[in-house]
Formats: sequence, structure tokens, C-alpha cells
Amino acid sequence: MMHEALANRLFTMIGYPAGMVASRLDMRRLLATLLMICGLMWSAGTQAQDCSPAATQGTAPASWQTYCWLNLANYNETTARSASGQNLSFTLPDGSTLTFNARVTGTNPAYNAVTAPSWSGSAVGNSAFIGIPGRPVLYTAQAGTSTIAITNITVTPPAGGGVTVYSFVVADGESSNDGEALRMSTNGGGWQLLDSVPPISGSTMPPISGAGSTNVNITGAPGTVGAYILGSNSPTSVTVETQAGGLQGVMFAIRFATIRLQAQILGTRVNSADQFSFQIASTATSATISSGTTSGTGTGPFSTAPLNMAAGIPVTLRLAMASGSSSALTAYSAILTCTNTSGTTRAALPNNLVTTSTDIGQLQFGESLVCTYALGAQPRLRVRKLLGSGGRRFDTDQFSVRIMNGTTVTASSTTTGTGGTVNAGDTTLTQVVTGTSYRVDEVAAGTAVLGNYTATIACTNATSGSTTTLPTTVGGTVTLRPGDAITCSITNTRRALAFLVTTKTSTVISDPVNGTTNPKLIPGAIVEYTITVRNTGTGTVDASSIVILDLMPAEMAFAVTTPVTFTNGTTASGLNTFNAATMVTYSQATGGLAPYTYTPTGTYDGRVTAIRIAPTGTMAAASSATAQPSFSIRFRAQVE
Repeated sequence: MMHEALANRLFTMIGYPAGMVASRLDMRRLLATLLMICGLMWSAGTQAQDCSPAATQGTAPASWQTYCWLNLANYNETTARSASGQNLSFTLPDGSTLTFNARVTGTNPAYNAVTAPSWSGSAVGNSAFIGIPGRPVLYTAQAGTSTIAITNITVTPPAGGGVTVYSFVVADGESSNDGEALRMSTNGGGWQLLDSVPPISGSTMPPISGAGSTNVNITGAPGTVGAYILGSNSPTSVTVETQAGGLQGVMFAIRFATIRLQAQILGTRVNSADQFSFQIASTATSATISSGTTSGTGTGPFSTAPLNMAAGIPVTLRLAMASGSSSALTAYSAILTCTNTSGTTRAALPNNLVTTSTDIGQLQFGESLVCTYALGAQPRLRVRKLLGSGGRRFDTDQFSVRIMNGTTVTASSTTTGTGGTVNAGDTTLTQVVTGTSYRVDEVAAGTAVLGNYTATIACTNATSGSTTTLPTTVGGTVTLRPGDAITCSITNTRRALAFLVTTKTSTVISDPVNGTTNPKLIPGAIVEYTITVRNTGTGTVDASSIVILDLMPAEMAFAVTTPVTFTNGTTASGLNTFNAATMVTYSQATGGLAPYTYTPTGTYDGRVTAIRIAPTGTMAAASSATAQPSFSIRFRAQVE
């Protein structure tokens, strides 16, 4: 609207009849003339020759940051119209160099290099790919047909790189209206329609034909129209013809892949002065290509600008302490994850990788990666013991809490104290390794029996916002992330119930060679088995509920003539008088299964597969950690 108001004022100044509104074509012609005059005033030689992505996506596709739009500030109409054309060179963000020759023919003058959007009605720059730096549009200077032949297109990578495939992009830099056209040809891959940029209002798109081939025609349509963006893979020559009824524009970009590196700080810094440098570097030379630095006390994410890659350069992502930091990098740990925002993320890319430096290799064509270092102080884990209502079951009960890495004890602490007093039993915050799984549990110490307690666990993380999953059961595992400071409290609440502990031992009594002197477990040897049952709990056992089922090993024959005996422990069991005739039964079924109705015969019976012992009465409760009712069952068998 500002351009139109200015144009109408100028039309009045040059003698247009007062009150007559200038047509769009007249205004566009006048603006072209003004742009040409301004172009002559600008010193193109002072402009850097490079390329840049747009600042804002708008309606552009997800891969919008992979487009590096060429800044044509150094375009010179006179040189380009010469027989040898104009040689242009562009330094690309990854250190590659793009060179080509541009030769212009047709209407004279043909083009000016201008900013995007080239006018208020242009689709590119208004609807999509907003905020492209520099002067990326070659804008026609007058009505007519002009051709720009771009030849000898070459991408030269920096050391350690190689060009695999790239896309040379051509876009409608203005709008194709009635009587206007864009025609483009390539000696590379057929033109791919990369984007149809909607108009600033309405939905009219100009007709297009030839997509997928090496020649594409875009013809004009009336009204406010959208624009097309097309790409050809790895051409060495591209020709674009612009047919302008007044104004027409064309833009160029180089496209391979893009990457952006972020740093997200988890938790608080070890020292408030600590800051971090996160870098994208050439794997071959270690030279930094792009970098960012954290600042202040914020946690981010902090980010580099999107880095367009024009060639297959292996890159390394790395993290370092910034100047002025107080801590060493070893005080921190980091997890790196890369995501492709424009499609499927390759499995080879880092995903929760514990690292501060890693080579991610070459990016693939069309990728738009966002890689994030989630970093924080080295993670710490603490386990401590608490007692619930009533304190200990027995005053001598003690407990050891542990942090376990597999079978290795990373940290442990054993309680002291009596009653409800808990001394020690706290590992304190222990530094652990990021990304490693740890088990938090407890074991009984001394004469304590964990069965006399109900154990619960409650874990908290001092780092708010952490995604670490905390254990919810004793013996659960946790895999810590950078910055985590997790405390798990295991609370034991005593309970009154019977808790039976059963053990079985065997002793060789004699063998046919040695007799009872240092007998060996050889065929014919006699073995005595002892099964001991102990009630360590403070509750009595339900009456006549104890049943012992013992399977006979296949190579053993039950000793029929040796009675099954019952012996009370130091603290008597409280069970009824033992009667082997009614309380012991046998099975000959495979696997020792029921029925237990078999009667053993002979001296040694190999057909006995199981013995069932069922004493009667009520087993007494433990009155202290050492006064625990018990009994033992003994029987013998022979090695066959």
C-alpha cells in the first residue's frame, strides 16, 4: 500500500491528470524504474556474496530451513549482459563455495537485485519464506522477455567434504499475472515442485506444466496469485526466461540439508558463573562451523542459527565450557538427541546418547535436523532408611540400604539405633553415571528379617521438569539424566504375622568303601536330609497349616527302615507331638505329584518320588530376634 501511494504521488508529479488513479501495470513500471535508479545508487561491491535461510517459515514446508537463498547483491547488469557473462561466487555457511556464470540476454535493461518480498503482492516473502536477508530477487526492469543462463554451476566443499547431491532451487520472485510467464530448463534432475506458495489473499495459482521434466512453464493468471518453488538435483546449467507485462522476478537457492544445535540446561549450574559453548564443527579439520553460547542464569534452550549444509561434510557436535566458567566440563554430563523436523529421523542419529562430543557423519539430502544437548550437573542418587509406626519389630533389627549397578554395590549404608530411632542408613547424594540403570533396595542386617516389615518407597527429584521415571517399588530401577538429584526413602513399617524361613541340608552318613569315615557321595552311600522351619515373625501360624513337600532326587532311593524324625529347636515350635504314621505320606507319581497314598517297601525304595510332611497344631511366634520357634525333619536315602 505504501508503494502504491508513493507511485500515485509520483505520477501526479510527472504530469498525470489529477484525480486519475494509476493502473497496477503503470505503477509497477514506475516502481521498476525507481528500483533501477536505486540499484545504480547502491554499491553492490560492498555487499557480501553469500546465502541465508529465511527468518520465518510462514506457510513454507517443514524443510524450509534447508533453503539457502542466494544474495545477489553483487549482480551487475552490464557485466551479465556481456558476451562472457558475470562470474558469481557465493561462500556458503558450511564453508563450501558455489560458483556459476550468469549471462543475461533480451530486454535491456533486464534485471535489478532487490530485497524480498519484491513488492507487497508477492507470495514469496509475504506468505512463506519470510525475512530472507540481502537482495535475493532478480527483478525485471521493464516489460519484455529476458533470459538468464546460469552455467558451470559448481559446489566446492571445504577440506574433508564431498559433494553428493544438492538441489538448485528456482522460485517465482514476484507474481505471474496476465501476459506474464516463467520458463525454466535444467540439465540436472527433472524439476521437482517443492512448494506452492499461497497468494497473500484468495487461492488463485498460475497454471504450471512440465513438473517432473527438465522444462517447466508457468503462465500468468489474473488477480492476486501465488507462486511456485522448484528444484533440480545437481545441475551444472539452468536457464530461466522471464516474460514480464511490467514486472517479473526470479529467485535462486542452494539446498542440501540444515542443522541447528541447541543446549538445554537441566537443574542448576554447579557454579553460577558456568556457561557452555555448543559447536558444530568439521570432523576433518575440527574447525568450528557454527556455535552458540549459553548466558545468564536461564536454562534455555539456547540455539545456534540454522546451518545450511551444501555438501556432504561429516560434522561433529561438541560441548565445551565457555570462557569465564568456574567448573570443568567433567562436573557436568550431557545427553544428545537429534530429530529430523522435515521427515523420518534416521536410526543412526544420536538418541539420548551420553556424550559431550560425537561425530554424526554426513547429513542426508533434505534433512532438517535439530540436535539438542540436554546438560546438567553430574546426576546424584541417594537412598535412606525410615521406620514407620511402631519402629522396629525387635530392637536388634538393622537394615542396609543400597544403590546397585548390576551386582556391584555403588553405595550402601547400614542403620544403627533401637526402637524408632534411625541412625545412619543414608547413602547421601552419590554421584552416578548418566544413562546407567541403578537399582535401589535394602537387605536385612544382623538378625533382622525383612518379612516382619512392609516396605514402601518414595522418590523425589530436586530438578523440576526432569523426565526421569522414578522407582515406585523397593528394588525398582532408575536411569538418571544430567542434573538429576534424586532421593529415595525406603520406609519399613512393622507387621504382626508369621514369617517362615525354611532351609534344607544334606549330610553323607556312610558309603560302601569308607564306611562312616570321611564318606563320599558314591553309589550305595547313605545321605541324611534335614529340613528346618523357623518362624521369624511375631504372629503365630494358622493351626495345622504347615505342609512340607520334598521331591526325591531321581538317583536316590528312600530309606524305608530309617524313620522320619521331628525335633524341636532351641525355642520349641509349639506344634503337636509328631506322629510319622499319620503326618508323613508318600507319592510315586511322576514329578512327585498327588496322590500321596503310596506305601514304601523294602529297605530302600526308588519308587518314592516325593515326601509330604504335615505336622499339626499351632506354631508359636518369635518373641525376639533370637527366640524364634523352629523344628527340624530328618530322613535318609541311598544313592542308587
